[in-house]
Amino acid sequence: MIAELVSSALGLALYLNTLSADFCYDDSRAIKTNQDLLPETPWTHIFYNDFWGTLLTHSGSHKSYRPLCTLSFRLNHAIGGLNPWSYHLVNVLLHAAVTGLFTSFSKILLGDGYWTFMAGLMFASHPIHTEAVAGIVGRADVGASLFFLLSLLCYMKHCSTRGASARTWGWFLGTGLCAGCSMLWKEQGVTVLAVSAVYDVFVFHRLKMKQILPAIYKRKNLSLFLSISLLTFWGTSLLGARLYWMGNKPPSFSNSDNPAADSDSLLARTLTFFYLPTKNLWLLLCPDTLSFDWSMDAVPLLKTICDWRNLHTVAFYTGLLLLAYYGLKSPSVEGDCNGKFVTNGKQNANGHSCHSEVEYRNSEIKPSFPSKVENGIKNNVSQRTRLPSTENIVVLSLSLLIIPFVPATNLFFYVGFVIAERVLYIPSMGFCLLITVGARALYVKVQKRFLKSLIFYATATLIVFYGLKTAIRNGDWQNEEMLYRSGIKVNPAKAWGNLGNVLKSQSKISEAESAYRNALYYRSNMADMLYNLGLLLQENSRFAEALHYYKLAIGSRPTLASAYLNTGIILMNQGKTEEARRTFLKCSEIPDENLKDPHAHKSSVTSCLYNLGKLYHEQGHYEDALSVYKEAIQKMPRQFAPQSLYNMMGEAYMRLSKLPEAEHWYMESLRSKTDHIPAHLTYGKLLALTGRKSEAEKFFLKAIELDPTKGNCYMHYGQFLLEEARLIEAAEMAKKAAELDSTEFDVVFNAAHMLRQASLNEAAEKYYDLAAKLRPNGFDSKSVSLCLLQFGGLQKIQLYVLQRSQPSSSVFLLTLLQNTANSLKGWSSARLLAG
Repeated sequence: MIAELVSSALGLALYLNTLSADFCYDDSRAIKTNQDLLPETPWTHIFYNDFWGTLLTHSGSHKSYRPLCTLSFRLNHAIGGLNPWSYHLVNVLLHAAVTGLFTSFSKILLGDGYWTFMAGLMFASHPIHTEAVAGIVGRADVGASLFFLLSLLCYMKHCSTRGASARTWGWFLGTGLCAGCSMLWKEQGVTVLAVSAVYDVFVFHRLKMKQILPAIYKRKNLSLFLSISLLTFWGTSLLGARLYWMGNKPPSFSNSDNPAADSDSLLARTLTFFYLPTKNLWLLLCPDTLSFDWSMDAVPLLKTICDWRNLHTVAFYTGLLLLAYYGLKSPSVEGDCNGKFVTNGKQNANGHSCHSEVEYRNSEIKPSFPSKVENGIKNNVSQRTRLPSTENIVVLSLSLLIIPFVPATNLFFYVGFVIAERVLYIPSMGFCLLITVGARALYVKVQKRFLKSLIFYATATLIVFYGLKTAIRNGDWQNEEMLYRSGIKVNPAKAWGNLGNVLKSQSKISEAESAYRNALYYRSNMADMLYNLGLLLQENSRFAEALHYYKLAIGSRPTLASAYLNTGIILMNQGKTEEARRTFLKCSEIPDENLKDPHAHKSSVTSCLYNLGKLYHEQGHYEDALSVYKEAIQKMPRQFAPQSLYNMMGEAYMRLSKLPEAEHWYMESLRSKTDHIPAHLTYGKLLALTGRKSEAEKFFLKAIELDPTKGNCYMHYGQFLLEEARLIEAAEMAKKAAELDSTEFDVVFNAAHMLRQASLNEAAEKYYDLAAKLRPNGFDSKSVSLCLLQFGGLQKIQLYVLQRSQPSSSVFLLTLLQNTANSLKGWSSARLLAG
């Protein structure tokens, strides 16, 4: 028990520095924006959606069905919200638990000695685990490993009690249930059933390849045949149910996720897919260079036979075959047991006996740990448990290393990654066991004490180096900026692009722009990076450049709805209404089939329809606007914030004088977001119009309370006061509005008008003049000219127009004013004429 506790403690201690880490990389989509974690979402949705919150049968789903992991995230969210500390704590505790179980599993194979201790410490400290433990979404791999080991340990108990106790089938039931749970944490968990079969055949029954078929036909081995058959049946049932639940369709991925799968060259695909397991093994052996992402060109394709990396592939598969041959074919006489020698025919192996391979090589195949009952007294056939031979452990280690990795090899279906470090969490058990048993075999074989010490301390040193690397690598997972900077060496395009997003969120605009351009230097057709750069330029009023990059993004990915959305917004603001209308319409027609994130796509489509409705609204086409708004509501995803859309629905009905419908949508807007200021203002106007003055005033005052720095709120309240003939109060609201929003033409212009109504002509003229400076040309300058006419006569307005208008429009406006000035009776008539 000491080995298990110490190994678990090391696993816990090494990852304590991750408790202060933030959400990083995939955590955002799996946790921060995943609707399945929210309390208002029915928890049953978890069992119908994939790991990222997309309906499992949707064509764009990754088909990653991990409901138990998502359920654990939901529990975290229910307890601690979006505080990353609690999420990291669960990951660290799970890793400590898995380490303890792995050490206990190793003890069954290696005995209760220091080699078991070595195996446990190596697993606890291996740096390849950092992504799975420090990255919160890696919990799927850690949770799957927990139930993987529980299933395997249950099956080992089943083997040791088979034929001797009725409880044996209880252990088998535990095997099946834990295997199912492991698969529901992550898909590769189901492979534990195949590893269990390997254990039964090659370790428990110690069969060699040529002995398997004859053993099956022996009546005494029917229990073995039955167990293997049940394992096969249960595994097939789980895989069949899994395939049915995801719609009987494999997932689809972009070419950047797995470039080899998208290659037209059969040779390139074959050579690359054969090479990738070699690269993964090197990461296990020498985890010096680690990265949060290995997609795109992080591992260049092997396109020719002459690529020198093919030598690595040949060496890897040669070594693998030799190890398999050693474990399955070679008969050997073994006298070692956990590093101790047989002396005088006896062996002390911490409570285990040690037997030579020749002792059972030609004997009947039967369980190694049976006991029988004679005359009502339980009598052990052997008081000491025989440890597996080195060959047996090598076979089991290889199965642990290879079988759980098979789903990631692209052998049965293409996967959405090139290399994923967290996928190696379960295979690393086989690696740690293989290294330990190899070191033990060398330790036993050499005779000199110096060489024995050298082997032992070399293994211990490897563990120390692994631990140091783990602690250092955990620092990279503290926040996204550090993580992405650490990945520039491996995947510069992805790392620079994601780093740009982080720098932009920190308001480091020039650095963010540089990061985006660096990303595009390495991979010029990345639609997301083109879009992100366009968005940054748009937010900094560089609209021509932004349009250029949006068009490039659309050219790279014609289904990128957000690029259409922002293109339309820029065109609309530039007065290119017809181009904007066509852009919004095209965006609204893009289907969400085969898209990686259909929720984000639907949100962009809804926003496009919202802006198209606003465009129609501004053009006075209120019926068309309502039609578009209704379509937006139909297409709106669950996570879309609908308050602005509902408010504009109310505005359109208001313009059509359909007041009950308008009131309904204003109320819907406030119901969806109780502090939505525009809805308070528009609903207040409706209440005032329908004679509910006191209620209206409450909504205006509430809007001011929600945001006292927003001049528009004071402006609307001032207009209400003006209509109520409370002129002095209205003037005060007008001044407050103009002071707060002194650069907003509409606010300043309306403030001047209200001040004039209150007979505060000097202040009014001041703000009319400010409005004229804000828009010296165009339609609104005519309105300002008419206002100045009230204060300075024709001489002043002539000077104003000549200073601010084009010659052709100046002549027209002066003629218009001279012919009509004497007939103007009030401001409303003048403003109407100016329009």
